[in-house]
Order: sequence, then C-alpha cells, then structure tokens
Amino acid sequence: MKRLVYLPLIIILFLATGCSQKKPKPHHHPAHPDYSIKKPKAVYQPNRKNLSKMVVELQGKPYVWAEEGPACFDCSGFTYYVYGRMGMELPRTAREQAKVGKEIQLKDLEYGDLIFFNTTDRPGQSITHVGLYLGNGWFTHASTRQYEVLYSNLYTSPYYRERLRVCRRYLPDANVKVSRTKPWKIVKEQPLLAQAGPVMRVASVAPPAATEVPVLEKKVKNEKICATPASKENMGAGIFYVQIGSFEGKPNHNLLSQIAREGYSYRLIQFPKGNIQVNKLLIGPYQSKKAVLAVLPQIKQKIQKDAFIAEIR
Repeated sequence: MKRLVYLPLIIILFLATGCSQKKPKPHHHPAHPDYSIKKPKAVYQPNRKNLSKMVVELQGKPYVWAEEGPACFDCSGFTYYVYGRMGMELPRTAREQAKVGKEIQLKDLEYGDLIFFNTTDRPGQSITHVGLYLGNGWFTHASTRQYEVLYSNLYTSPYYRERLRVCRRYLPDANVKVSRTKPWKIVKEQPLLAQAGPVMRVASVAPPAATEVPVLEKKVKNEKICATPASKENMGAGIFYVQIGSFEGKPNHNLLSQIAREGYSYRLIQFPKGNIQVNKLLIGPYQSKKAVLAVLPQIKQKIQKDAFIAEIR
C-alpha cells in the first residue's frame, strides 16, 4: 500500500514542477544563429494605417540576431517583417535596405520611412542599424542595447542623431494618415537644431506640434524609458534623469507643483500601455551620472521614495 501511494505523489510533484517552469527567453546572440530567411506572409495593404497596427503590436518583442519574426527580431529583420506583411519585399540586411527606396532628407521624414545609422566607432558610410520613423523625432527599432523592440527619439538622443546616415521611403505616396494619438506625441515640444551626419544636409528641423494630454491621476508601475521630450534648455545637455513614476494621463497637479517648489525642472513623456496612454514623469536632465546621483537621495526623501535613475540613449 505504501508503494501505491508513493508513486502517484512523485508523479504529481513532477508534473507540478514541470508546469511551473517558465519558458526561457531567447538569447540575443545565439551560439548558432538561424541564417535561413523566413519570408513573411503578406496579409495587409501597404499603407500607414496597417503599418501603425503592426508597430503597436510588436513593441517589446525580444531582439535576437539573424531573426525576422514573428516572435523575435534583429533590427533589419523587424523592418523586413513589417514591410513584408504588406506585400513589399525589402532586402534582408540594413546595409542593403539602405540602397533601395527613395532617398529623402531629414526634414522630409514621414511616418513609415526607414532611417539608417552607423553605430560603430569607425567613420564612413557603413550602415549597421535601421529604425522605422514614426513622427516628432520618434522611431521604433529592434534595439541592440536594450534587446527588444522599443521607441527612441532622434531629437533627444545624441547617440542616434550623430550616427544617422541616410533616410529612405518605400510606401506609396497615397496613404491613410495615422492618428495623432500615438506614443510619439510629445508634451511641450519645441523646435530643435539637428546635427547633420555625412549624408544628411539639413540645417534645422521643427517637429510637429503636440496635442494636450487628458488629466488623470492613476499611477502605474515604473518602467525604463528610451527617450524624453525635446526642449531648448535640455538639448545638448546630459542624458540622465530621475524618473518619479508613470501615470495614466497627466500626473496630479500637486505633485508637479511640489517638484517646482523644490527647484527641479521636469519633463513628461507619453507611451502606450495596452489600450491606455501613460505619462512618465522625469526630473532633469543632468550632464553626468555623478550629478544625478548627487540629487537622487534628496528627491527620494522629499518627492518620491521609489524614484530611480533613467539613462537616455
């Protein structure tokens, strides 16, 4: 009788342990990459409305070298996939994608254009990275730094702005306009002087005007950010901020007033979270990590005890 009871217990424990194990995340640089190219099935018409739908759906997908979806991507695999789903066949690598399509200037960028970078320390025109432009300086890309598909901003990132090399357009001219209530909408946005790379020949860029954000006060879980709104006073400044929190809509007026009374400047940046828009509240910028570390204890004590440092890249 003891044996009959003992064996089922082992089976139950084994099944419980097996079911509780989570599927491990894919490694971003696998030892044996899959270099076979999987052509995506065309299911959409080639327009900005369908492209926008895919952009939102694919945020947060993991970066994996040599992959082109649908579960994970490298940078050119991401752009290859979204255009392929609209029946538009692009070359597979960023270097080759940068050779086709209509070349355009930075000031003429529109939603859906591809922007190409040289992310190496070597000078010249070598293309090593690609992103999909969204508007107001925002672009989405499979990041080799954060290892996922995310949003970044040309206007606030010296790293990407200085490495931009060429812009290309592939979509037809007649396209459905994309709604303005998107994650690249920026609060208190102002014009910015752009730093041209070897290929870019433009003196300045004025981002489109932002629209108002609804006033709500519900706080949501803190998340790491990749960019922050542009303004005259923070351009050319540091890349460090203190993140106070994330909110559904605009943070409480009393909290913003408290930050101002303590002598700090703040920024708001909006991102999607499911079906809602989230505002991230940042104090800064600071020109070095040493500077932001110096103010972090005071901010935790006087404003928000779980505040943390956010580095902009």
